[in-house]
Amino acid sequence: MSSDVLERNQTVSNMIPRLKAQPNTLRNLGTCRFCGTGLRHTFVDLGMSPPCETILERAQLNQMEAFYPLHVFVCDQCFLVQLQEYVAPEDIFTEYAYFSSYSDSWLAHAKAYAKLMIERSKLNAQSHIVELGSNDGYLLQYFVEAGIPVLGIEPAANVARGAIARGVPTLVKFFSAELAEELARDGMQADLLIGNNVLAQVPDLRGFVKGMKILLRPNGIITLEFPHLMRLIAENQFDTIYHEHFSYFSFLTVKKILAEFGLTVFEVDELPTHGGSLRIYARHEQDNSRPVTLSVQELEEREEKAGFTRLETYFSFAEKVKETKRKILDFLIQVKREEKSVVGYGAPGKGNTLLNYCGIRSDFLDYTVDRNPYKHGKFLAGTHIPVFDTGRIRKTKPDYVLILPWNLKKEISEQLSYVREWGGKLVVPIPEVEIY
Repeated sequence: MSSDVLERNQTVSNMIPRLKAQPNTLRNLGTCRFCGTGLRHTFVDLGMSPPCETILERAQLNQMEAFYPLHVFVCDQCFLVQLQEYVAPEDIFTEYAYFSSYSDSWLAHAKAYAKLMIERSKLNAQSHIVELGSNDGYLLQYFVEAGIPVLGIEPAANVARGAIARGVPTLVKFFSAELAEELARDGMQADLLIGNNVLAQVPDLRGFVKGMKILLRPNGIITLEFPHLMRLIAENQFDTIYHEHFSYFSFLTVKKILAEFGLTVFEVDELPTHGGSLRIYARHEQDNSRPVTLSVQELEEREEKAGFTRLETYFSFAEKVKETKRKILDFLIQVKREEKSVVGYGAPGKGNTLLNYCGIRSDFLDYTVDRNPYKHGKFLAGTHIPVFDTGRIRKTKPDYVLILPWNLKKEISEQLSYVREWGGKLVVPIPEVEIY
């Protein structure tokens, strides 16, 4: 890496201690977080659940746990699907259990994205990249390797330490319009502003998008990745609903939200990640150097044809969820009556939603395993299922392994190919119970 890039990154690091902390506020108002309309229509109600990334120590098992509603609404004006802010972001993200770097396929996805954007936008040592919700530096490390100055903004101090260890300058703060103004005043606007799976985790949606507008250079690009609501409904991905995901986006709605703040979506990619995601590319509306592509019009037309501007489309989801719950429990009851053993693979947030909604505890699932050592020897929130290292499966030789992060089923199936040695089988719960 060149000395000037090192110097710029050091300048960023020196700025970090003097940036102001953001206030701890809760905005559970019962109104749409984008347009302000009163929320009256249920999308799905998953009952009460603990915050999904909570992981318990043994000493906490006999203590009271906090459960909050997972009651999701759809706005009848802008069609934003959303969960009210039952839990403050500071309570979810300050100490966080999710580390992006423990997924090999996600690292490969990040590396391919970095290569694409470097080539496409001709990024170099004079460019500046900012990632919002940068986690443990899983993505920005590839730009650092290419000698491009970066800044990660990540509120969880425990995962941010991993990024800093990788040489990724990281600001441990929540992103907001106020923080964006401060960074812009210090000359830290972005040529490329990245938000991978972060927009859904923002309760103050308007302030966040306003901040992106401020932090983007006049000819810069924003890319955002998020699970596609169309795929969530079509494939019954109810377990991707949890307290840290405040919003669930159709393309039509997210395009409208960005346009409200002078940002134009000019291109969209459909991705296989997280059960089906979108990557949108946006720019300042006055920047005519990047025309709107056909991909935007085509996806708009598909969503309109599929009914995403009609409430009836959203109302069909709840009954599908109930039927999936019944099928999962039917499978588990049957195999346990046959005296078969069932364990889990993974301790993801989506797993906690599924297990708590279905009432699956250690009477059905003996234990689960995870590659993240942060979770070993601890217990899942609500269900108190113990979490071990992945070697536990080979030791106990279960009859079935339930893959909780089903969006990584290909990667995990390869990792678990050895269960064939004793006739073990793999099970995926979403969109239907499927046995390998």
